Amino acid sequence: MELKKVALNEVHESLGAKMVSFAGFNMPVRYSSDMEEHKTVREAVGVFDVSHMGEFFVEGNQALDLIQLISSNDASKLMDGQAQYAYLPNDRGGIVDDFLVYRFHENKYLLVVNASNIEKDWNWINQHNTFDARLTNASDDYALLAVQGPKAIQTLQKLTDINLSAVKFYHFTEGKLADVPEVIISATGYTGAGGFELYVKNEDVQKVWDAIFQAGKEYSIKPIGLGARDTLRLEMGYCLYGNDITDETSPIAAGLGWVTKFTKDFINADALKAEKEQGTHQKLVGFKMMDKGIPRSHYVVFDGDDNEIGEVTSGSMSPSLGYGIGLAYVNKPFHTSGTEIYIGVRNKRLKAVVEKLPLYKA
Repeated sequence: MELKKVALNEVHESLGAKMVSFAGFNMPVRYSSDMEEHKTVREAVGVFDVSHMGEFFVEGNQALDLIQLISSNDASKLMDGQAQYAYLPNDRGGIVDDFLVYRFHENKYLLVVNASNIEKDWNWINQHNTFDARLTNASDDYALLAVQGPKAIQTLQKLTDINLSAVKFYHFTEGKLADVPEVIISATGYTGAGGFELYVKNEDVQKVWDAIFQAGKEYSIKPIGLGARDTLRLEMGYCLYGNDITDETSPIAAGLGWVTKFTKDFINADALKAEKEQGTHQKLVGFKMMDKGIPRSHYVVFDGDDNEIGEVTSGSMSPSLGYGIGLAYVNKPFHTSGTEIYIGVRNKRLKAVVEKLPLYKA
């Protein structure tokens, strides 16, 4: 099957990016090195092209009713210009996807979903649309640039009259940026380094990209690939769909109880409520390596007596911390902070310790 290409595909190739297949798209995984790109975002400003993500508009008199049914979170709490993190529960205790909800006004919302799940999510949401709600899949029309890092606001402020300092975390606005109208400017991101995500029509994204790099030149701005995106999110303990959460994983075990609101009805709410009350056998935890070694997805977790107690879902060397870190589902009571666990790396048992998230504390 031929890979889909984002609007800036030729730009990434001309910059010498290493391109890989990711979620059916030809995507830049790195331009220089993961370490250098990671540090650029933590210390200055970098730009990710994450245009592979999916965008669904939900409009109409009952747009909110549909969202309330499919979403774990309570979208009725949203004000105009506010965003919310949530997940789509399936009907058997797992997660269809995690996503963002943006409220423009009472009859217009945007749902942003993971690239690997666009078709699955679209079908799932439509299947449950028995309301007066109109759905538009705009995934092929929009590019998405994540401008992240402590110098992101200074970079972007040069390109717009909107006071970006006034856009609070998990809020957004729509306006002109780099002389391009109707850019959705969202104070969100997947790095924990601060910054904005910009939703731009494909035909305008080259202009916006060029303007951002010109504006960020004094801060040594760089393009950043998916490799550094993964290490940045892992340091923060943010879940990655397909690794840490799946159709089979419990959102309660994954620590997503904070976006699971039982004050309203939603798909599989009763079963999830019972699970939350009874407690889960396992819990998703962060950990840091005490012994030298890099944990990887699917490595087995052991206790001190060599009993299997869990499995690593994500793992890497942390560029900011200088040692191996990861996320893993472990049996209770091994989930508490400070508990020693052992990661099976080849034939060795390497010591690690459970640590409260985020693993990187700025």
